Amino acid sequence: MHTNSVMRHALVAAVAAGPLLLAANAAHMKVAAAPLLLEAPRDEREVTIPAGTQLRLRLDSSHASNTSRVEDVVQAHLAAPVVVNGRTVLPAETEATGHVTVARPSAKFKGRAYLAVRFTELRPDDDRYRVSTRTWGREAPGTKKKDAAKIAVPGALGAVVGAALDGKKGAAIGAGVGAGAGTAVVLSTAGEEVRLPRGSTMLVRLSAPLTVRVRT
Repeated sequence: MHTNSVMRHALVAAVAAGPLLLAANAAHMKVAAAPLLLEAPRDEREVTIPAGTQLRLRLDSSHASNTSRVEDVVQAHLAAPVVVNGRTVLPAETEATGHVTVARPSAKFKGRAYLAVRFTELRPDDDRYRVSTRTWGREAPGTKKKDAAKIAVPGALGAVVGAALDGKKGAAIGAGVGAGAGTAVVLSTAGEEVRLPRGSTMLVRLSAPLTVRVRT
């Protein structure tokens, strides 16, 4: 009797809980069957930037003709966007990477300093493009006027000293000695260097067309 009573209560409880279990299973099935919401692929189109297009770059690294070496990495970013047919195809701040192609320090006896760089990569957002730019190069200014001043001033002082010692003849000898001393100063002093500090702005041009992907 007791066993039958227990079984009767269990059966009643199962029947009462049945609708709840069915509702829970149905809800679970609906969740499982719900489609995953995936981000729609972005629409893009290709745009070709023609050769000769100017890139305005701002350096993120510093370089100089007397401290840089060939193949040193040059880091920069676009200081202004690149626009084709009224549409921005490369935004400002696009990262640019290149390398030093020539680094010639100033010589003591002859030859001006020279520094050249070229860029080979652009990285807008998550994209990366190989590019080819014309070489940017600069030669240090000449120092002929400064050299002439270095020679002339010691020469004048020599003439004054010579004249004080022995009249005109002494002045001629003194001028020669002074000029010789000035020449020695010029030959032992290196000329100016080409320097590109961080933050410098340079203009380079594409030497070949560049095709990029642009969101529509």
